[in-house]
Amino acid sequence: MRIHLLKSKLHRAEVSGASLHYEGSITIDEDLMDRSGLVRYERVLCGNMSNGSRFETYVIPGPRGSGAIELNGATARLGQRGDLLTIMAFAEVEADQARDWKPRILLLGAPNNKILRESEK
Repeated sequence: MRIHLLKSKLHRAEVSGASLHYEGSITIDEDLMDRSGLVRYERVLCGNMSNGSRFETYVIPGPRGSGAIELNGATARLGQRGDLLTIMAFAEVEADQARDWKPRILLLGAPNNKILRESEK
């Protein structure tokens, strides 16, 4: 049996911009992607802590060191600059691996989506 478990999470990621006319996705600083284990085009579930909306989209990399968290396309209507997001990705894991599973979680904060705390790898 395989079960779905949290793989990666960016908690309290502050929206730094939005582009309504882009075709879709969420732009994430590539350094944050690497540290959290997110990969280009990976599906993510986002929860906006500022307005309660939840949405799925996919990740595209932003400039390294930029702190970019940008809502693109239709998702630009679900948040605005300064909103705080929880961005989550999941993995299918064999049930016997679940007991020892550890997601990669980053707690972000000011300034510029700086990593405040990181879970064990």
